[in-house]
This record gives sequence, structure tokens and C-alpha cells, in this order.
Amino acid sequence: MTKILVTGGAGYIGSHTLLKLLMADYDVVTIDNLSNSSYEVINRIKFLAKRNFDFIEGDICDKSVLKKIFIKYKIDTVIHFAGLKSSSESNEIPLKYYKNNVVGSLNLFNEMAKNGVNKIVFSSSATVYGEPEIRKCKENSVLSPISVYGKSKLLIENILQDIKNAHPEWRIFNLRYFNPIGAHPSGVIGEDPRNIPNILFPFLTQVAIGKREQLLVFGDTYDTSDGTGKRDYIHVEDLAFGHIAALTNIDKAQDTNINVNLGTGRSYSVIEIIRAFEQCSGKKIPFEIVGKRSGDISELYADISLAKKILGWEAKFNICDMCKDAWRWQQMNPEGFKNVVKYISE
Repeated sequence: MTKILVTGGAGYIGSHTLLKLLMADYDVVTIDNLSNSSYEVINRIKFLAKRNFDFIEGDICDKSVLKKIFIKYKIDTVIHFAGLKSSSESNEIPLKYYKNNVVGSLNLFNEMAKNGVNKIVFSSSATVYGEPEIRKCKENSVLSPISVYGKSKLLIENILQDIKNAHPEWRIFNLRYFNPIGAHPSGVIGEDPRNIPNILFPFLTQVAIGKREQLLVFGDTYDTSDGTGKRDYIHVEDLAFGHIAALTNIDKAQDTNINVNLGTGRSYSVIEIIRAFEQCSGKKIPFEIVGKRSGDISELYADISLAKKILGWEAKFNICDMCKDAWRWQQMNPEGFKNVVKYISE
């Protein structure tokens, strides 16, 4: 049976994808350093999947940990989520982001090469596009990231492309995510950032639950309909299914189409998201306009035609689904994954 290594499997997107893999009967092992997640996530995935799997608490920056994994397990394919992910923070501490994201990835690719593993699905990002003149991004759009986070993702994409150029037998998909939101429909797993959230939706739901007084909206002078930034928001469940589709089609990955957008193909402004959440949850969201953040852009959304063509995938969930599932997660888990016993003991 194919053995899949999932790096960063306790993270937000990683956990939802890991659950989908288990539900689809894949044999998996996962590694996570728990820097922005919790072991409770692993317990809950096992509970939902009704299956056990091996979890290694470790860091891909530690070569010895990776070496032990590849010695112990007969890995066939890698799904690579592990990495730091804040655009604004990355511009403040660039060395940390290059070390974690790029050096960690190089360690992983080297270990794959040593062990004859040549299939990988990489968690990239729409931030590689920067702020393009045409805001609907195709995979062949100009790449000009403006945050260190985006630059680190593009560097990893380029490394993988160079590996494939030198070794055509490698099968690679770089999945460029747009903005993931929502949670598993059960409310058992979802997004639980540590400290103050630096992305919209967990901040919004924490305001809705009363954990924070108001939402901060970063800038209202962008070149958009209401002045707030517009993004292509995609349900995390759709993203997880996108990884299953990539895995199913990995043997068909060719040189010309290893980069694939995963989005819905439309954008919503921050204000539109607030109003949609209010309508779908019945909660009023107080907010304050504050200054723009470094690395943020006006608008970005995906051309999703390639994902349909080569993966047979498209997003199924609408914005109200995303809001309802995120709100259910927050209501059931007001303190995030600190509710340790509730689900596992049932």
C-alpha cells in the first residue's frame, strides 16, 4: 500500500487533509513540530477517522528526524504543508521564514532524493503572484511576491521545478491556495491560531464569540468597491479535497502544469465577508478600520480552469457554508483545542 508522509499534519489545512486521506483509506504518517498547533488535533483526527496512524513530533529543519522517518517507513509520496505562514510577520523576521520554509523544505527534498521518493504535493500560496495588474490570476501570470512569506513559497516552487527539469521522473504539484476559511462540518477540527490571529476569519469568529471586542480591518483605501481588500476565499474542506485530487492525478503531472490554483474564482471584500458572516450566523460584528499591513494587496482571485482540467476538481462550498462551519467550530470550541476531553471520550 502507498505510504504518504504528511508534513505539518496538525496544522489547519494539514489536519483537514490528513482526515480526508484517512477517510479515503490511505496509509499515512505525519510530522509536525506543534509550533502553531496542538497534539489535541491528532487525537481529534483519530476520533473522526476512527483509525490510528503514526504521528512524529518533530521539525523538518532537523535532518536527523527526517532521516529516521524515511528509514522506518517506506514512503511513496509526500504532501508538504510544514512552514510558517504570516505575510506581515515574515517581513519583520525574514531569516526565520527562510530558515523554516526554505531550508526545511531543502532538507525534506534531499531526504526524498536519497530514498528514491519522487512524488510530492506542495502547499504553495497565491501570494507568489504579488499584486498583478490583472487580478484574476492564471498559473502563468507574472510572479512577483511582495512578502517574504510569498518569496519563500516561490523559492520552493522554483527548487521543485529545477529538480523536475533535472529529474523528469519526479511528479510534482505545487498547489497555490487562495484564502482558506471554514472548518470541518462536525465542528471537531478547525482553525486555532496561537496568540492574536493575523488573518481575517479566526479574528472575526473570536469577536463573534465574545473573546475579542472588535475586528480590526486593515485599510479602507484599496482600489476596490468599498476600499477594503478583496480575496478569493475557499472552504478548507474544498482545499482538502483538492489534495486528494492532486494525489489521484500525481502520476500524470507534466513539466508544463505542475503549478495549480485552488480557489473559487471570485473575490469578496473584508466588508462583504463581515456582512455575509452576520447574515449566516445571526451575530453582529463590531469592527474598526486601522492602517494597512505590510505585504497586503488590493485584490486577488483565481483562474480555476487548470484545476478543473487536470485535477477534475472545483470548489463546492459557498461563502455561507464557509461562515456557518467556521462559526460552528468557534461555538463548539470557544478556547480552541484546549477543550481536550469533550469529543475523544464520546
